Amino acid sequence: MKIIKDPFDINEIINVLKADGLVIFPTETVYGIGADATNSKAIKKLNRYKQRPPGKPYSIAVSSQKMAEKFAEINSTAKNIYKEFLPGPVTVVSKGKGKLAPGVESETGTLGIRIPDHPLVIKIIEKLGAPITATSANASYKKRPYKIADILNNVSNKQWGLIDLIIDAGELAHNEPSTVIDTTLDDLVVLRQGNIKFKNKNEVLSRGEENTQNIAKELWQKYEEFAGKRAIVYALEGQMGAGKTQFVKGLARAMGIKEEILSPTYDLLLSHQTPAGRPAGLTIGHQLVHIDTWRMVDPTEEIKNLRTKELIDNKSVIAIEWAEKVADVIRSYTDDAIIIWIKIRYGEKENERLISWDVI
Repeated sequence: MKIIKDPFDINEIINVLKADGLVIFPTETVYGIGADATNSKAIKKLNRYKQRPPGKPYSIAVSSQKMAEKFAEINSTAKNIYKEFLPGPVTVVSKGKGKLAPGVESETGTLGIRIPDHPLVIKIIEKLGAPITATSANASYKKRPYKIADILNNVSNKQWGLIDLIIDAGELAHNEPSTVIDTTLDDLVVLRQGNIKFKNKNEVLSRGEENTQNIAKELWQKYEEFAGKRAIVYALEGQMGAGKTQFVKGLARAMGIKEEILSPTYDLLLSHQTPAGRPAGLTIGHQLVHIDTWRMVDPTEEIKNLRTKELIDNKSVIAIEWAEKVADVIRSYTDDAIIIWIKIRYGEKENERLISWDVI
């Protein structure tokens, strides 16, 4: 692995990419890890680095809409987004043409495409003459990579050895990852909410349990800077079976907790400890406290009896299912905690969930 800094030798970067290599590079959002998206060997290597399960696709970065049209069917809805928002932190999902390495497109044949608002990345793509992958450089469920240390301190030696070249541009501005928009349906669907909003509220579509867990990870990473400084409360509202416990599983994974997460319906409260190698801001033994108010007869008093105020004072991370039953108690902690109120609703299809949130 080699680390280079400004001024960058563009030919050195291109040579690595042409030789099936992986390059970590800065973008306008976070550090990304790039491979030639048309190169099967490079994508297999990227899969090993990301430890990505089969079937989970990659988005790609292109230099122009013209290049995008070589690899995807860009309908009129997508064209409007390209015209209005790209280059910029928006990923547009379209129907792919099957011209990339296996594993880049989704199993259903869709493809996410970005045109980064970063001159170095555009220069790399133009010089390579092919799209590169546009996935973040962190390992799955690890810290957002705004500086190189965020990456190297959170990957194994084996993963480290898979990186061929790092372009170190220092610490990046702490911007949100790109907004992801699916244009393959009749209506625009937000799959990930970044700084650019296509709706007047924070709402994304989950298409399965893994997706719900990943949304929880995004909402952890959005507020993890407060970990150990203030309590963080995730107030979960939704019907039976909507996915509240799946959301908590995603929080636990993002916090580095490996033990099984079960619904505390009968226990009312379960506590999970963060291990060594935890995210920054969390101490060893820092808690994820999982509370379920479903069986509470007198929720307002019973949640207080669980020593919730003490948990708040200890700056714990707390996930509360059926939060609407104890809304007044939760809202009383607004001076001492970051409170993210999350609503999970059933979507049109059996596995779809609409997940919205507000900070109160």
